Amino acid sequence: MSNNNSNVKKILLVEDDRQLSDLVTDFLTSEGFHVKQEFRGDTVAKRVKLFSPDLIILDVMLPGKDGFGVCRDLRPEFTGPVLMLTAKSTDFDQVLGLEIGADDYVIKPVEPRVLLARINALLRRGELPNQSEGTGEINYGGLHINKASRKVTLQDENVDLTSQEFDLLWLLAGKAGEVQNRDYIYKAVIGREYDGLDRSVDVRISRLRKKLQDDTETPFRIKTIWGQGYLFVPDAWS
Repeated sequence: MSNNNSNVKKILLVEDDRQLSDLVTDFLTSEGFHVKQEFRGDTVAKRVKLFSPDLIILDVMLPGKDGFGVCRDLRPEFTGPVLMLTAKSTDFDQVLGLEIGADDYVIKPVEPRVLLARINALLRRGELPNQSEGTGEINYGGLHINKASRKVTLQDENVDLTSQEFDLLWLLAGKAGEVQNRDYIYKAVIGREYDGLDRSVDVRISRLRKKLQDDTETPFRIKTIWGQGYLFVPDAWS
């Protein structure tokens, strides 16, 4: 498959284990992706600017700068999905990765087909609820969400969101005033079944609240309805 094909998705693989990196690159290339390799954390930003990847696979333990630092530094500019790879499986690491902007988290060693499924889920742009089919826009008071440009403003100030944060906000705002349960959110935004333990939706809700100037102690814009799910409050954006 030609790399000049505009439909070919570009992946930047950042992994310092060159043997593993070559194996993953060969597998993903065989699945139709255009893959570039990077082996150091402190050179990733430059490669992202030159390559403009659709998705980044990012190891945590890297020379030069660790994956958490790389992800944190990339997020103001790179809004595409970031899939982190790590040998660590502690809950702290998962939450930390999501807090600094990662979209998903895979424990090594990972089965190639599992990795492929995670990548496809992150790249998939599911059809989320649309309040205005004609314009692809949602507006509540000072909050404006544009689906085509994936741009969000609050009181005329730009709000920088990751890809899945935008999808989560679009989903909730598209069903304003209705409680959305975690199972539905997880399948719609993350792209797979909720396993009952994953905290990624909770972390992204927390990040959205901070970015949208909600009260993190007593939220009034995106409320937690205990035992049910989350509620986007339509009249809380003036």
